[in-house]
Amino acid sequence: MSNTLTVALIQTDLVWENPEANRKNLEQKVNAINGADIIVLPEMFSSGFTMNASAVAETMDDETITWLKALSKSKNSAIAGSLVISENGNYYNRLVFIEPTGKITPYDKRHTFTLAGEHKVYTAGNERTIIDYKGWKICPLICYDLRFPVWARNTEDYDILIYVANWPKLRIAAWDTLLKARAIENMAYSIGVNRIGLDGNDYEYSGHSGAYDVLGNRIDSMPENEETTEIVTLEKAHIIKYREKLGFLKDRDTFSLKV
Repeated sequence: MSNTLTVALIQTDLVWENPEANRKNLEQKVNAINGADIIVLPEMFSSGFTMNASAVAETMDDETITWLKALSKSKNSAIAGSLVISENGNYYNRLVFIEPTGKITPYDKRHTFTLAGEHKVYTAGNERTIIDYKGWKICPLICYDLRFPVWARNTEDYDILIYVANWPKLRIAAWDTLLKARAIENMAYSIGVNRIGLDGNDYEYSGHSGAYDVLGNRIDSMPENEETTEIVTLEKAHIIKYREKLGFLKDRDTFSLKV
């Protein structure tokens, strides 16, 4: 078990529906990172948040997954981000957590964004995923999932929430508030990586990627509206100290969730 974990947040613009260009851009950014245990990319990092799934969809054996596996191995870092995956006749907004060993843990976005018609194109996931990596328990989620606290409720005593997103500037105050709230209510580190720039529908994104500790204190210094990468260090002792001292998770309500 590692007592500390370093996580690199890559806040970047994305080329609309162009996986090759996005892979090239992101590879340069990933190769510039040194010493990160985990590297986090935005939601739909290979295409932007598109409803034209057939134009960019890949399988789990296609080029982008192969590229991620090679990149993870060469950097000796896990890499997380979501992309459009075609599987069994359905399209998924799928987050993949790829380890240097080649192990892949997938998570399919549970809450498809109905306002943009995502539910008409993509099949929603129905399982939450907890990843055990270097002795840390990680809960990966995607964008709109952030609005639903029940889905993120810390019933497994996970250590980190990771959200990847294409969250527009128009509603960025909600992103900031909810990312912090998820950290406080779950007594876990909460990390969100959002894109910047304009997409193919002329929606503007301002970033606001960030990381919060279990008390809701911000531990990063990511600027808005800029392409940037920052590495934050997470400490297991911080989690243990405040969970034992405050005991808030012991008082949580129990419930069952229908999906």
